[in-house]
Amino acid sequence: MESNEMLVYKDTTPAQPLTKKDLNRMVWRSLQLQSAFNYERMQAAGWLWCILPGLEKIHTNKDDLSASMKHNLEFFNTHPFLVTFVMGIVLSMEQSKADINSIRAVRVAAMGPLGGIGDALFWFTLVPITAGITAGMAINGSVFGPVLFFLITFGVQMALRFWLMNWSYEMGMGAIEIMTKNAREFTHSASLLGVFVVGALTCNYGATTLGMEIPNGDSPIVLQKLLDGVLPAMLPLLLTMMCYNLIKKKKWSPTKCIGLLLVIGIVGCMLGIWDGDYTSLVPVVWHA
Repeated sequence: MESNEMLVYKDTTPAQPLTKKDLNRMVWRSLQLQSAFNYERMQAAGWLWCILPGLEKIHTNKDDLSASMKHNLEFFNTHPFLVTFVMGIVLSMEQSKADINSIRAVRVAAMGPLGGIGDALFWFTLVPITAGITAGMAINGSVFGPVLFFLITFGVQMALRFWLMNWSYEMGMGAIEIMTKNAREFTHSASLLGVFVVGALTCNYGATTLGMEIPNGDSPIVLQKLLDGVLPAMLPLLLTMMCYNLIKKKKWSPTKCIGLLLVIGIVGCMLGIWDGDYTSLVPVVWHA
């Protein structure tokens, strides 16, 4: 066990503040956060790589730099798009030469809530909405669809990375209280919006239709019209709920569900179950 002396930097004189150029340089490095991901310390190696230029400028004492690098190489895992929020706070504390235990505690306290906030903000909201808009453009033959998807998702996350880094560095520990004050309500609201969007995507792009008809003289009975009379887009909904239950209750992976849908689509087309002109087994699969 380390002694108390080992948890305090030898040089406790606050360092010169990092410049905006230094902070922006580390923002670009944050894109490599998960490049050395492993299941023991998760993003720890990438985290240290991201903030290393700042640590080298702050700690001119080699022993202090070594101690800082060691504790910043401990377990770390948060949402990759929001990591600069934690980086700014930690760098602010390192610059003021706070004790190592406090820096550890703040790093751990900040990384957890950001995971939930980031998932709700990006995976459940921004990405599905953007994909829904741009997928329609791509289906209609527009090359600008995938380009727009990249510009929006990459542009939003980069704008957030730069703003969070500079804002949290200026705010220091006060940024945690501001960010986490309404974190639960924000996450819940964003999740609800994401589920709403997923439902809309299932209805609009899950274009699975039956191709079977029952002979009835000159007016055959089209089964798909009967289903639409009961509930429009019933088949996409049923396929989506099937995948949801397989993932949640049977612990299937999304990859298995995609494979099952491919089999259902191919076999169904061969047997004439699906309408060959409009077949598109595209229920939205999400993690339970």
